[in-house]
Amino acid sequence: MSRDTAIVVGAGIGGLCAAVALARAGVQTCVLERGPSPGGKMRQVDVAGAHIDAGPTVLTMRWVFDDLFADAGSQLSDHVTLTGLPTLARHAWSDGAMLDLHADTARTADAIGALSGTADARGYLAFCAEAKRIYDTLRTPFLTSTKPDPITLSRRIGLSRAGDLFAIQPFETMWSALSRHFRDPRLRQLFGRYATYCGSSPFQAPATLMLIAHVEQQGVWSVEGGMHKLAGALEALAKSLGVSFHYNSDVERIEFAGGRASGVRLRGGARIEARDIVFNGDPNALKAGLLETSSAGAPALPPTTNSLSAITWCLKAQTHGFNLSRHNVFFSDDYRAEFDDLFRRGALPKAPTLYICAQDREGGDDAPNAERLLVLVNAPARGGAIAAAEIEACETATFAHLRRCGLEISATTTPARTTPADFERLFPATGGALYGRATHGWAAAFQRPGARTRSPGLYLAGGGAHPGAGVPMAALSGRLAAESLLADRASTRRFQPAGIRGGTSTLLATTKHKA
Repeated sequence: MSRDTAIVVGAGIGGLCAAVALARAGVQTCVLERGPSPGGKMRQVDVAGAHIDAGPTVLTMRWVFDDLFADAGSQLSDHVTLTGLPTLARHAWSDGAMLDLHADTARTADAIGALSGTADARGYLAFCAEAKRIYDTLRTPFLTSTKPDPITLSRRIGLSRAGDLFAIQPFETMWSALSRHFRDPRLRQLFGRYATYCGSSPFQAPATLMLIAHVEQQGVWSVEGGMHKLAGALEALAKSLGVSFHYNSDVERIEFAGGRASGVRLRGGARIEARDIVFNGDPNALKAGLLETSSAGAPALPPTTNSLSAITWCLKAQTHGFNLSRHNVFFSDDYRAEFDDLFRRGALPKAPTLYICAQDREGGDDAPNAERLLVLVNAPARGGAIAAAEIEACETATFAHLRRCGLEISATTTPARTTPADFERLFPATGGALYGRATHGWAAAFQRPGARTRSPGLYLAGGGAHPGAGVPMAALSGRLAAESLLADRASTRRFQPAGIRGGTSTLLATTKHKA
């Protein structure tokens, strides 16, 4: 492997997208992954021969992947089969109330009107318009651009759009903004759940996160064969461009020479030289010394800054009494107490909100005889500090709450349970946090590390880096890492010495590119 190689450490979605973008630009690229297969958090669990998605279950912002495949001379639809979901999610409460969110906004407004009255139906349409404005304002200057600070973001949006800048509402909490739109507290619960998509509390997250509602309204897709198929498609695309993949290759050290990244050393002693390295892992791992280097990236986060973790159960089961859709949420009776437990007490919630992905239900609601289920409860990112008795109590409360909402689950297999301690083992230095740092307060979005680190030649990709957590955001982070790396290489080439009379040299350029 030549010294001009770029190494991608980690085959999560960010690393895969970085590898594709680098290879498309002609960079010799090698991916090293400590696990046996690609995907990172986009993983599957085998339960009695049934493959169950145990990580992300929703594909949104499809354009991110359409663009990536198109830029590489291919088409996403040639690699995976996607099905748009007419019902985005089904929501239920223990009092028997139920509400579906539909891909058709007008249909959702009618459903809200039937549940909560015409005022809240109008509030929903106003909420949708506000979410769209926030998304449209931030898509290019924030989501698809290198990490901004408040000043550069303002410049990118422009003085002529000062009204849009204030409309993103960074200083108002999501819960407060929702209270302006919805009288029914159940609707505030429902739309406040978008904060948990990036591991945060709706009571502390900025109203800016309402943009996630517009992301869903643009389309939610299921992937035939499971979300892991998308990771496989990205791997195949990268290989077709010449990327080499090495699995079960555990990087224990990122090495530096002359003040810049120079290669990696694998567990076992093998060394691989490289000109540049993209680290697709939690930025905390660099500062925590898990890669035996203290020369990189972002400062380690205190545990109180971490996003949520989870407890999940993957199982095959027969279900009765409640007609599941593909995506289902069963809300707790006291939402504020739930987030007080999670973020203030650092404890598992006594009355949790539950998410169920019924993975054998595509567009319809017909129940298979035995279906694959992922059941998820939010948990604090405390790693191994949660006692077994606390976890058992949470499991009991989880399935009891489902019964109160009318759903009986008869497992036909022993559930495969994953706890924050398990997530910490899978993704070191996270404490089990699944979304990087929590998005709490107006400054949080600017505090995620960008693609460039303080160490030349070392770049970051993944949900812990800008622009944030979630499948499409991790994909964008990979592209931004590749773009930063390529720009820095181009800038370096402009510094080539030119010989002059007398044997001295001069530089052909005087400034290094910094986005």
